[in-house]
Amino acid sequence: MFDWSVITQNAHLFAWGLLVTLEYTVITCVLGLIVGLMIALAQLSPLRTLRVVGMLFVEFFRNVPLLVWLLWSYYALPIFAGINISKQAAGILALSLYGGAYYAEILRAGIQSLDHGQADAAKALGMRPWQAMHRIILPQAFRQMIPPLAGQTIIQMKNTTLLSVITVPDLLYQASYVSSFTYRPMEVYTVVGLIFLAILIPSNYLARRLEMRSH
Repeated sequence: MFDWSVITQNAHLFAWGLLVTLEYTVITCVLGLIVGLMIALAQLSPLRTLRVVGMLFVEFFRNVPLLVWLLWSYYALPIFAGINISKQAAGILALSLYGGAYYAEILRAGIQSLDHGQADAAKALGMRPWQAMHRIILPQAFRQMIPPLAGQTIIQMKNTTLLSVITVPDLLYQASYVSSFTYRPMEVYTVVGLIFLAILIPSNYLARRLEMRSH
């Protein structure tokens, strides 16, 4: 029989874990977007060196599992860099760079989907490339990029569940902790699943609405 007292008695732990999950989602999405924009612009640069760097970054991070990046950032990076890195910093670093690789592809595709005449018109007006990108290209491309960006943000939230492997006290870590002393995994993980459903189903619905409006 489902024992709700397991949940009610440990509600503060679930609430804290959810706050940590949301915090990491917001931070790594913002940083990932910044990284992604830089890499997307590098891939679109007229300089071959920057294009190669951007391409290598995307391939490097997209083709290695996120779990490997998390473990490597926490355990191996201090050895190679000779610095101590906290589990929080390791988690943010790995998630931001990994998410940045996916954001970069979304941003690059969105920018390239615009008519080249937009860039030509900006050039004819005497705008520098960065001015054209900031004032004309990005604002127009952003409308088309909203649906895939929203989808990637949802994925980013789900990816935060891997933070528990380096003992970041996110929702899944707190669930594992509660399960370890209550011996009620069914109740604990059912509630975790319901929490994610309560957040992500409306988020997916919003993403679909944005996609419909962008067409």
